Amino acid sequence: MGTHKYCDWNRTWYTANPDLTQCFQNTVLVWVPCIYLWLLAPFYCLHLYCHDHGRIRMSCLCTAKMVLGFMLASFGFVEFFYILLERSQEIQQHMVFLLSPIIRSMTVILALCIIQLERIRGCRSSVFLFLFWVLAVVCSLVPLRAKIQLAMDEVCSKPINQCKRGRNRIIVSYVLINGNLHLGVCSQPCFLHQSVNPCPVKDASFLSKILFWWFTGLVVKGYRTPLAAEDLWTLRQEDTSRKIISELQEDWTAECTKLQRCVVCNCSISPSGRQEKALASGVALGSRLPDQAQLLRKLQKEQSSGFFLLRTLARKFGPYFLTGTLCIIFHDAFMFAIPQVLSLLLSFMKDEDAPLWKGYFYATLMFLLSCLQSLFNHQYMYTCFTVGMRVKTAVMGLVYRKSLVINSSARRTCTVGEIVNLVSADTQKLMDFVVYFNAVWLAPIEIALCLFFLWQHLGPSALAGITTVILIFPLNGFIAKKRSKLQVQMKFMDGRIRLMNEILNGIKILKFYAWEKAFLEQVLGYREKELKALKKSQILYSISIASFNSSSFLIAFAMFGVYVMLDDRNVLDAQKVFVSMALINILKTPLSQLPFAISTTMQAMVSLRRLGKYLCAEELKVDNVSKAPLSSGRKNGTFSWSAESPPCLKRINFHVPRGSLVAVVGHVGSGKSSLLSAMLGETEKRSGSVTVKGSVAYVPQQAWIQNATVQDNIIFGREKLKTWYNRVLEACALLPDLDILPAGDSTEIGEKGLNLSGGQKQRVSLARAVYRKADVYLLDDPLSAVDAHVGQHIFDKVIGPKGVLRDKTRILVTHGMSFLPQADLILVLVDGEITESGSYQELLSRHGAFADFIHTFANTERKESVIQRGNGSFVQKGKSNQCDFCAAGSRRSNARLKDLGKLTQIDKAFTGRVKLEMYKKYFKTIGLALIIPIVFLYGFQQGASLGYNYWLSIWADDPVVNGTQTDTDLKLTVFGALGFVQGIAIFGTTVAISICGIIASRHLHMDLLINVLRSPMSFFESTPSGNLLNRFAKEIDAIDCMVPDGLKMMLSYVFKLMEVCIIVLMATPFAAVIILPLAFLYAFVQSFYVATSCQLRRLEAVSRSPIYTHFNETVQGASVIRAFGEQSRFILQANERVDFNQTSYFPRFVATRWLAVNLEFVGNGVVLAAAILSVMGKNTLSPGIVGLAVSHSLQVTGILSWIVRSWTDVENNIVSVERVNEYADTAKEASWSVEGSSLPLAWPQQGTIEFQDYGLQYRKGLELALKGITLQIHEREKVGIVGRTGAGKSSLALGIFRILEAAKGKIFIDGVNIADIGLHDLRSRITIIPQDPVLFSGSLRMNLDPFDTYTDEEVWSSLELAHLKNFVSNLPNKLNYECSEGGENLSLGQRQLVCLARALLRKTKILVLDEATAAVDLETDTLIQSTIRTQFEDCTVLTIAHRLNTIMDYTRVIVMDRGHISEMDSPANLIAQRGQFYRMCREAGLA
Repeated sequence: MGTHKYCDWNRTWYTANPDLTQCFQNTVLVWVPCIYLWLLAPFYCLHLYCHDHGRIRMSCLCTAKMVLGFMLASFGFVEFFYILLERSQEIQQHMVFLLSPIIRSMTVILALCIIQLERIRGCRSSVFLFLFWVLAVVCSLVPLRAKIQLAMDEVCSKPINQCKRGRNRIIVSYVLINGNLHLGVCSQPCFLHQSVNPCPVKDASFLSKILFWWFTGLVVKGYRTPLAAEDLWTLRQEDTSRKIISELQEDWTAECTKLQRCVVCNCSISPSGRQEKALASGVALGSRLPDQAQLLRKLQKEQSSGFFLLRTLARKFGPYFLTGTLCIIFHDAFMFAIPQVLSLLLSFMKDEDAPLWKGYFYATLMFLLSCLQSLFNHQYMYTCFTVGMRVKTAVMGLVYRKSLVINSSARRTCTVGEIVNLVSADTQKLMDFVVYFNAVWLAPIEIALCLFFLWQHLGPSALAGITTVILIFPLNGFIAKKRSKLQVQMKFMDGRIRLMNEILNGIKILKFYAWEKAFLEQVLGYREKELKALKKSQILYSISIASFNSSSFLIAFAMFGVYVMLDDRNVLDAQKVFVSMALINILKTPLSQLPFAISTTMQAMVSLRRLGKYLCAEELKVDNVSKAPLSSGRKNGTFSWSAESPPCLKRINFHVPRGSLVAVVGHVGSGKSSLLSAMLGETEKRSGSVTVKGSVAYVPQQAWIQNATVQDNIIFGREKLKTWYNRVLEACALLPDLDILPAGDSTEIGEKGLNLSGGQKQRVSLARAVYRKADVYLLDDPLSAVDAHVGQHIFDKVIGPKGVLRDKTRILVTHGMSFLPQADLILVLVDGEITESGSYQELLSRHGAFADFIHTFANTERKESVIQRGNGSFVQKGKSNQCDFCAAGSRRSNARLKDLGKLTQIDKAFTGRVKLEMYKKYFKTIGLALIIPIVFLYGFQQGASLGYNYWLSIWADDPVVNGTQTDTDLKLTVFGALGFVQGIAIFGTTVAISICGIIASRHLHMDLLINVLRSPMSFFESTPSGNLLNRFAKEIDAIDCMVPDGLKMMLSYVFKLMEVCIIVLMATPFAAVIILPLAFLYAFVQSFYVATSCQLRRLEAVSRSPIYTHFNETVQGASVIRAFGEQSRFILQANERVDFNQTSYFPRFVATRWLAVNLEFVGNGVVLAAAILSVMGKNTLSPGIVGLAVSHSLQVTGILSWIVRSWTDVENNIVSVERVNEYADTAKEASWSVEGSSLPLAWPQQGTIEFQDYGLQYRKGLELALKGITLQIHEREKVGIVGRTGAGKSSLALGIFRILEAAKGKIFIDGVNIADIGLHDLRSRITIIPQDPVLFSGSLRMNLDPFDTYTDEEVWSSLELAHLKNFVSNLPNKLNYECSEGGENLSLGQRQLVCLARALLRKTKILVLDEATAAVDLETDTLIQSTIRTQFEDCTVLTIAHRLNTIMDYTRVIVMDRGHISEMDSPANLIAQRGQFYRMCREAGLA
């Protein structure tokens, strides 16, 4: 290049007017963008070739890019010819001037080709070309600036027009490049078909993506009007459940297979390996693994499962996560560059001869580095949260799919509440793990780099800082270990949620028995243990926070102290002090993150093990049941509920020809339901084979009903065939019920069929099976819960030889003897074995146990059988509490059917900002006496911080005399004292807020619990349990931890911001001119964000409840779903619910990123202002005060973000207070007890009941369900209550127990008006045996006597009378035998007997029987009836009749009709009167 220098530092750096050499400008600045494009273009083209998104039409934008590009390319050629012609003499010396325009033009042509390739391959926004144009613009700025300077200063010897031509070339070139850059920022419009309201990130440009501008539209919309679910974008394809889980499922299945192989291999190598190998073949023969080998295999599987799950997730989401890791590495590079620039700025402040442009250069460089640091940090966070969201979707999907295939033994090891915890708490821990995982390895590197730079500034004194760090680490490690031990809080929380789930499921029983207080005490017992553990954890956390917030002071104190003590000539100037402080502030982040990251990782490992254990649990074996072209049957079958448990069925052999009706009979617990479960493949097959031909429909003993309309429950995902549908309704005796339902078959059924009676639920369940048109029907005692005449109707129309299923194979479990003669085959089960089989006549002729049983009970049963006469209505028994409401509702306008049919209230989101009342309520529970000292303590803490920082600046400005500073000991002492005071204040504030949070949380949980337990039954019928569980789990957890943590953070950062502002204004008062507008901008952005963020938080919380409700419903009905083969449909529904939840979660975390990027740019503006103003005031400001101001302004970006984030977290989580408080204003029952009540302890002594003109209605505005009931029931009288559906039978019972309050009139018991006494005083003195037997998890004794009122002898006596003594005596722990959730480890009949034992234990003077023996066999029923007659002989008994023969010897019978008493007399007299009761008896063959 001749004599021209390539680089001249005297011209570039050591000058008051810096510039680059012509040679550098014409080579490096031209070639850098060109080299970038030519080197990377092949790889980019390959990427485009591999990812085709469909051709994009030529748009105006694309045309403009092409036009500008061609102009720029042609301009390069023009410049080439100009140089060739006009400056030919210079070319020989400087060929580079001729080559540069050609290279640039060819590069632009390449860029245009890439634009067209992107259009063809469907790329709407190009990062690659954007970076090229940015490079081109930046590189053209220097020549542009040089030419402008030349125009202003140069007086050249060349003609003026020649100078203009040179300048014009540069300017035109710059304008064209800049134009291309601006067009490159825009993305190509999409003309392809898109989903409704697509996520704009797909179409956003690169600049919009990195600055999150694409999110601004939703923020503005949320600011104008509160966001609704329909305003949210649909999920991107890559974020949907279908996309994520379909790919992950295959990987996880492969990993499970590997895990199984690994475990088997390890076990075979183990000491018991030989034993296990020998057993491999034995398992097939029904033998069991030895206990040790089996336990070893189980433990190894549990330990490995978490790692295998992690590996599967890493393989799926790892590549995208690595892009985020790359961003955080760049972020760290810029973060460490800032203190180095600060050092240069402070050395500039000391150098009096340094030119001003260097100061401005350093200030601008610091600003740019801060901006780049922010951009890369938030891209990293965005990536992490996106991966976290996908992990959540993946784990939820895997857990849900597992719940549909898990076998019964594995299912019994975890309750519904624990499964819900897997998809709520454990998925959250995995999401936290994704965010903090990189800190585990990156934080030590950051700490090492900080200490390295500190060594550069302070020499060996930095070792003191290392020592402090080493001391802080064990402290935090010890605290983390202690806190992890206190994770028993989670165990107590699990227990509390499990108990709440059972309370909500059995709330009706709790109210009938007045057990609310007992279960309230149990819940509060769990809660107190939970809060005690939380309190200890929070105190330890406060020590951790205090040590962290004081760590910068402690490290500085140690380093500066050692530095000045080592040598008097060690001087602390501004550069050493504030660069060190900047590095120490950086050091704080990894120091705080590392323990948290390790703790989060450990918690995530525990969660992975829990999830892995569940996901690797034993599944139902596909070969349990084989599908073959044969009739249904079993050969030599032995079955158990788990591999460890004894067989529940032994030596089962039978064959069912196609189209046969098989009846299965036996005592309670003989294995009848197990037989059907084995045919469904639900049990463990030890030996033998099960073959089923064709499709299967299953009716379980306890009907499983979805929270959906009647129609949806019946058609169960199939297309509605109107003629067949109506035929099914008629056959299952549902038409009369539909006539009285408010919206017919469009009426919504409450959760678990709350607003249907047992018989109606069973008939809906049966209708679902019949509608399916399956080949094989497994019917588990579907006729037990219906009236005898309805049962006969269903048998005749559905199950029997002339029913709609006559050509199908039917296996019917029944206690009804009257159906047996019509069965083709009868199986008699005793203790899990088929003792007899054959037709009815064959079994009678053998004169065995079956024949004896038939002779004993045939007479009774014959009387109960229905002989259908005339056109009698086949309607099920008296409906529970919703029936009479339905009758009234049916008379309403058809136009309101949809509203009438709607029962369940969906979880609604509040709108707008959180009301001030919620804050008042929260702080009111804490008390003003605690709040005011906390605020003063925060002020004192920040005052101490300001004091020691200002003291440092004074120390740094202290003049150096003879190479030393004076009074260093005093300065160090004052510095240490101020820092120590600050540390104590920090600990005090954090502990105080934690304790206040626990006080508030205790009150709010107590209020919620009492509000829910004191709500009437109508509340539980219309509120899904998922909504309530969500309040007790997620919302209470947020109030426990998130609200206090948010308040701690917000207050500390608000006071810290005040400190920074004071310091900056002290240094440069003129900064107020910049800080005030920035403050207004900050407030403006914050108001936009908070409105949108709060609403997104609400929408996300509301959309979370249906996920848990659906999980709950699916787990409980898994066997039915499997039997019908509906797994794929339920998986699809689960996907939709999870995706709907993610549509609000995704914008919620993007909102935080949008806010942070915008606010950090505002904060970076403060950095720029402080630095620029310091440079401007160089002659008047000391380096110490400049160092203090600039180093503190560097913290503003983080402080501003954290203030809004913590404030938003508080507002988002105070929504939990709002949601918990939601039930405070709902209707409540009357008081449980009345103060000053003079009710005798022995009341009622006689048991007389008197109704005086009594009326009752289900809801205000509806017709009365009971009208003018006047009735007197005498002491020891036995009264039967009968009537058609909707007649008001159950309403009488509900009125007596005040489940529903009187609309008019009164009820007197022993002369006491029941409306004047407390509900518990009433309900605890009378007893009901309900139709649906409900047990709670806990000991059998607790289920009988939750208050521990009775002795063990009394409990055993009640069990003996209930015919349960032998059964309980044989249980492992007898009375302490643990009942599983809902009593699932007892049969339905055994649960009913436990309910009878409860009544016998209480033995009150009044007993109400609500069809209490529906689920037991005839022999047990006879025993129960005789027990009731003998044990309750001196009691008043009211029986809502199920079998009419049971009330034929009663004193009186009440016949209800449309809410009136139509007849009332003794049974004999009523039959003689030939009225309604006579007709019912005639239908039942009793008259």
